[in-house]
Amino acid sequence: MTRDTSKRELRLTWYATVAFYQMYAVVFFLFTHIQPPGQPWYDPREVSQWFARHHGGLLFGLALIFALGGLSATSIGLITYSIRRMSVSRAFAYSYLILYSVSAVPGFMFICVALTAGAMRPDRDPKLQQWLYDLGFLSFAGTMGVFLIGSLVWMTAILLDTNGVFPKWFGYLNLCNALTEVVVAPSWIFQRGMFAWNGLISWWVDVVVFGLYTGVFILLLKRMIDRDGPLPAEAAA
Repeated sequence: MTRDTSKRELRLTWYATVAFYQMYAVVFFLFTHIQPPGQPWYDPREVSQWFARHHGGLLFGLALIFALGGLSATSIGLITYSIRRMSVSRAFAYSYLILYSVSAVPGFMFICVALTAGAMRPDRDPKLQQWLYDLGFLSFAGTMGVFLIGSLVWMTAILLDTNGVFPKWFGYLNLCNALTEVVVAPSWIFQRGMFAWNGLISWWVDVVVFGLYTGVFILLLKRMIDRDGPLPAEAAA
C-alpha cells in the first residue's frame, strides 16, 4: 500500500469522525431532545408526558444512532493511531483503545436502548417508563469513570512523548476533560441543583468543556494526518 493511499484512508477516517459528531449533535439536541437532559425529579406521570412529547423524535433519531453509531469507532481508532506515533510504549495506545471501546456501552448505548424502549410503548406502566428514563440518563451521565481513565492515559502519553505528535498544552486540556468526568459522579445522588444530571456543573459546564475539547482534538488529528501521514512500514510492523 502506497503512502498516498494510506493518507487517503486516514483522511477518510477523519471525515467519518467529523460526520459522527455532527450526527450526534443533531440527533441528541434537535431530534430526540435528550440533550439538554430531562428533569431528574420527574414523577411517573411527568416522565410519561416527556416520552409522549418526544415520541417521534426519539424513535427516528435513535434509529439513526443504531444504524450509524459505529462511526464513533473512527475517533477511537484515530486517537489510538496518534498514540502509536508517540515515543511511548504501545501499551498506552492499546489501553486507550480497550477503555474507550468498553465505555461506549454504558456511556452511549444504554441511553439509546432505554429511551427507545420507553418511547416504543406509550401505553406502558408509567412507573416502568420512569425506570427506563432513570436508567437512560443515569447511565449516560453517571458512568464516566472509564472516560476519565482514558483521558488520563492520553494525557500521560502526550506529556511523555518526545516526537511532538501533539503540543503539550493539549495534554493538560485532557486533564480538564478528565475532571469533568469526576464532577458528574454526584448525579447518582442529587435530583436537584448544580450536581444533578442536568445541573450547572454536571451538565452545562461539562458540555462547554467537552465541546471545546472535542473541537480541538479533531483539528489536531487533522493537522497530524496532513503533517505526518501514515506510520512508517517498520513502525507499523
